[in-house]
Amino acid sequence: MRKEERYKGVLNWFNENVPVAETELHYDDPYQLLIAVILSAQCTDKRVNMITPALFKDFPTAEVMAASTPEVIFEYIRSVSYPNNKAKHLVGMARMLISDFGGVVPSDIDELQKLPGVGRKTANVIASVVYNKPAMAVDTHVFRVANRIGLTNNSKTPLETEHELVKHIPEKMIPIAHHWLILHGRYTCIARKPKCEECGLKPWCKHFLTTKT
Repeated sequence: MRKEERYKGVLNWFNENVPVAETELHYDDPYQLLIAVILSAQCTDKRVNMITPALFKDFPTAEVMAASTPEVIFEYIRSVSYPNNKAKHLVGMARMLISDFGGVVPSDIDELQKLPGVGRKTANVIASVVYNKPAMAVDTHVFRVANRIGLTNNSKTPLETEHELVKHIPEKMIPIAHHWLILHGRYTCIARKPKCEECGLKPWCKHFLTTKT
């Protein structure tokens, strides 16, 4: 199967069967989403959504969080992975938002990556979800699903996967395609044993086509 045919089949299937796909993190504004995405690194969205209501209530703006300390923030986020580092990142991020960006979450991916705790994946999420930019955030789900289906040729790094996906997915579809791949990896094409029997992508999936008997 040619790669163009595979991409067309996969994207058409998602478009028809999953017309709505969006982040499962709960947030009300770009500042809250930035906090949630920083917290979600190597942690489940479910866990993040459990702790953010209290955090958002007591630190409703970057100004309020910037005036706090990592020690205080730690008590709110102690149940997520790496709470010490993330507490430092959140306070540092809030302070830089105030000092360098006038309290406004930037839309530029390079500018976003200047913020503490913000790597390329997080920057792409913000650019895509908040500003609807054609940015493809590659987390473990996207990386696995893209390789498994055959959208990428056994790419070795998230950046390789990002470049390959952006090259083949129409620009206007990139923001939602990011969520299609994440949700598919989270609930169907899971890591240990993909649920191939209930997957609608079988006709185009390299893994399924090469392993079926």
